[in-house]
Amino acid sequence: MSLIQVAPEAWVGNPFEAVGKDWFLLTAGTKEQGFNTMTCSWGQMGVLWNKPSVTCYVRHSRHTFGFMEAQDTFTLSFFAQTQRKALAFCGSHSGRDCDKIAETGLHPVKIGGGVSFEEAKMVMVCKKQFSADIDPKALPQEIASAFYAGDAAHRLYIGEILGMYM
Repeated sequence: MSLIQVAPEAWVGNPFEAVGKDWFLLTAGTKEQGFNTMTCSWGQMGVLWNKPSVTCYVRHSRHTFGFMEAQDTFTLSFFAQTQRKALAFCGSHSGRDCDKIAETGLHPVKIGGGVSFEEAKMVMVCKKQFSADIDPKALPQEIASAFYAGDAAHRLYIGEILGMYM
């Protein structure tokens, strides 16, 4: 991994493309004690409480959920299109049932107290600042029925960006 640390403000990317179109891997845990990664296509980036921040969402049913709950640090890793197949795999398979790292050929690395991957082109190391469950009953009916009909709710996590690497 030959990434260098930059200020979050130095990124000139498009968050709508990076999150919604290209996707990213959310990874929680440590190399020493274990970690899990999952593909995300929802999230926000901006400033909250005067700090560069991200918001990401994890369903209670996801294997990554326990790692997010147990750790204060998590990473968001962004990749070139050449890794699209790996991201698709990580989004459609559970770490409970398979070894995502072996299956995808990604190479985990320690970075800023978290885990990312040698293949990443950009990494955000984040510290959990807040988490709360989304209550589907509080959502408009069309959103609740489209995203939460019979499925576990999401917990939202707000993280301060401690380090950004490109």
